[in-house]
Amino acid sequence: MEGVACPSVESNPMTQPNYTLTFACYNQLDYTQQFIASLDRDEVDFSRIVAVDNGSTDGTREWLGQQGFGAVILNNRNLGCGAAWNQGALAIQSKWTVVMNNDVICAKGWLRNLLASAEANHLHIASPAMVEGELNYDFAAWATQAQDSMHGYIRQGAPHAVCMAIRDDVWNEIGYFMPVPKLLGYEDGIFFQRALEAGLNTGTTADSWLHHYGMTTQKALKLEMKLDQKDSLGNRNLMRLYMAQTWVARKLARYQRRSLLKTTRAHELATYGKTVHALNRKAGAPWEWV
Repeated sequence: MEGVACPSVESNPMTQPNYTLTFACYNQLDYTQQFIASLDRDEVDFSRIVAVDNGSTDGTREWLGQQGFGAVILNNRNLGCGAAWNQGALAIQSKWTVVMNNDVICAKGWLRNLLASAEANHLHIASPAMVEGELNYDFAAWATQAQDSMHGYIRQGAPHAVCMAIRDDVWNEIGYFMPVPKLLGYEDGIFFQRALEAGLNTGTTADSWLHHYGMTTQKALKLEMKLDQKDSLGNRNLMRLYMAQTWVARKLARYQRRSLLKTTRAHELATYGKTVHALNRKAGAPWEWV
């Protein structure tokens, strides 16, 4: 389904739905500090934040304990994203659980706008639009301009795991994330596949924007494990087992996703001159619209 422009959403912090914001860490303290610094304390209630550390050794654990979060969970080893996300979602249970990466920068109003858009458009899972890659541009100015020009637009059926607001009835409908450490990055794909099969309403909203540095923890893990950056961290065969799809079904689903993305991307570029997902790979190079 092609993305659609939806009724405008007014963001009122007094009527904002109750939420939990949770993220997982494995080292990368500098990125985590940038992420937390980008959160507006007038918008984000730090008592609603749950940080889950997966065995960091770079001072992350100590730093997290000093931030006044609602909860800090310290695992003694890397349990993977699935288990950590589940721990965060269960620690403080809310109507909305916002699961996100720790290598992001948040635009002003991103949380209010994300949840307001999700409520107004009856989404079960909602993600913000984002730019990925180098932070060598004025993100605040970009986000303001992009929100204004694409206000009310939803790319239907296309959430992402960099940040996802999950409504509480989703857990009852399809369960939680697969807590299998060997999946290492495939947890989101399995979760989204189950959401698709259950007919849940999902999307990415242009009313909310993030900058995502991109796979910082996975890149560090590959170095730690002496893998090439092109190698997959997770067990692909295990992922296929949990998805319970035949080879034909997987290929058909992949074709349908790519076809939908191509159509949606063309629509967004023709209408807005941009898309809800941009790649800024290196200085001086034009952005790629995904």
